[in-house]
Amino acid sequence: MKIAFSLVAISLIVKFSQAQQLKSVAYYDGNQKLNGLVTSNAGKKLPGVLILPAWKGIDQEAKDAALALQKQNYIAFIADIYGEGNIPADNASAGKMAGKYKQDYMAYQHRIFLALEQLKKAGAIPDKIAIIGYCFGGTGALEAARANLPVQGVVSIHGGLDKDPSRKNGMLNTKILIENPAEDKGVTPEIMNRMVDELNEGKADWQIITYAYSKHTFTDSRSPDYNEKMAKRAWAHTLLFLNEVLK
Repeated sequence: MKIAFSLVAISLIVKFSQAQQLKSVAYYDGNQKLNGLVTSNAGKKLPGVLILPAWKGIDQEAKDAALALQKQNYIAFIADIYGEGNIPADNASAGKMAGKYKQDYMAYQHRIFLALEQLKKAGAIPDKIAIIGYCFGGTGALEAARANLPVQGVVSIHGGLDKDPSRKNGMLNTKILIENPAEDKGVTPEIMNRMVDELNEGKADWQIITYAYSKHTFTDSRSPDYNEKMAKRAWAHTLLFLNEVLK
């Protein structure tokens, strides 16, 4: 009897694990193959969240976020910005690759657009889609807003907030949440002031939350910067924002 019960328990665990797996999705930008990941609830008609990963490409933090969002009844799709064969091996190569797309921001915006199309193909309701991004992906979330891509909101999580001063500020039609660690050396007071000016000039519906005693990658449990208390608050704020704009 105990053996039979154990077998049933194991079977249920395996089925639950399979249900939580992310599925690979191949798509293209011209001849460049891109390999995204989608949650296993793809195919249902649900609100969708596009996840833009940090500067090394699709990582565990992005995967964890996707699975957590699935539990909240969102279809989540993790974008592949760099493409097959272009995954950075270290911080130096990641910096160069991310820098390329920060400079060629229109190419970045296009890769985000392509990922949004895949999210829609996965069943996401077209007028109930939001974007969240970490680090380099947080910059991408803001670029999506600057491009006025058809989403209801964007969340920039410890993202780079600066842009080329030669770029003019424009209208920002989507809701914007910026989650900024207080001790992020990449976001100086001058950069923050320019960001606020851009948000106001764009007449955006915006909010910036600053997390005390937090360094750059404060939400990543695998990072030495991890701040568990503030990471949990940031995730709660993310879910609150998504619930407002998508449900």
